[in-house]
Amino acid sequence: MLKYGGEVHRAVGFPRIDLPEDEMKKWVDHIALICLSPEFQSLKQELEALYCSAKIDDAPSTAFSDALYAFLSEKE
Repeated sequence: MLKYGGEVHRAVGFPRIDLPEDEMKKWVDHIALICLSPEFQSLKQELEALYCSAKIDDAPSTAFSDALYAFLSEKE
């Protein structure tokens, strides 16, 4: 468990993905650009507010995951 922002969060390990290192780097760079974009941040905040008002467990993490999934799905 990790503690930050006054909350306790479960530690997340890196899933085993069998991609060549250069391909993995491309995905990591792509995801980083998505996560830093104003559009992603806006969607994440909107989802987090909705999830908090709906009392969904771990709303910040769920909102982040859902927003990232939406952006990755859109790009495919």
